[in-house]
Amino acid sequence: MNKQPFAASVSVIVPAMNEAENLPHVFATLPEWIDEVILVDGNSTDDTVAVARGLRPGLRVVTQTRRGKGNALIEGFQAATGDIIVMIDADGSTDGHEIGAFVTALMEGADFAKGSRYAPGGGSDDLSPIRSLGNKVLTGLTNLLYGTRYTDLCYGYNAFWAKHLDALQLDCDGFEIETLMNVRAAQAGLVISEVPSHERCRIHGESNLHAVRDGWRVLKTIVRERARGTAAAPQTQVALAK
Repeated sequence: MNKQPFAASVSVIVPAMNEAENLPHVFATLPEWIDEVILVDGNSTDDTVAVARGLRPGLRVVTQTRRGKGNALIEGFQAATGDIIVMIDADGSTDGHEIGAFVTALMEGADFAKGSRYAPGGGSDDLSPIRSLGNKVLTGLTNLLYGTRYTDLCYGYNAFWAKHLDALQLDCDGFEIETLMNVRAAQAGLVISEVPSHERCRIHGESNLHAVRDGWRVLKTIVRERARGTAAAPQTQVALAK
C-alpha cells in the first residue's frame, strides 16, 4: 500500500443499494493511501456487500437501519474513525481520483470542502437541462438567504473534518442531505472551499433521484433552515485546482 501522503487519517463513506455492477469501477478509482472505506449497505438484494468485500480487504460494512441516502450517510459518518471524512457515490458518477484534491483543501485550512461541477475545472456528463436549471435556482436562493457564494448546491461529493460533525447536526433521510450539510456548514461559520469536480454518468442501473420530488425537498430544507436560525456571515469559497 502506498504511504499516506497527508498528516491526517481519511475515511471514505460509500452509501450503496444494489450497486454490485458499479462497485468494481468505483473502488478502482480509490487511492491506495485511504485509511478506511465504509460501505453503508441499504439492504441490497444483489451481491453488493460480497462484491465490495472481495474488492477491498479491510472494508467496513454498515447495514443501514432506515431508508434514504441521507440516513445512509449519517450512519456512515457516525461509524467513521478518520480525521477526515469523504463522501462519494456508488454509481460511478464521482471519481475517487479527486479525493486528494478534497483532502488538500482541508489540509490547507478549510473546514468543509464541497465539490462543484461549475467551478473552473469542473463539469458534468449527467446534468439534464431541468436539473441544471433547478440547481442554479436553488443555489442562487441559498446564496441570497445565507450570504454564501456557492456555485453548486446539489452535489454529493464533499469532505470535511470529522471534528465538525457535531456542528452540522445532520438529521434528514433523503437526497436533501447535501443541501442541509452546505447550509449548516455556513450557519456554523465553517471555512468552506469549493473543489472543482467532474461528474460522470451512472455506469449501470437507474438512479433513485427524482428531479421534481427531490428538488421540492431541497427547497423546503432551504426555507426551513433559514426560518429556524440566523444566516452566517459570508464565507470565502475557493476554487482549487485538481
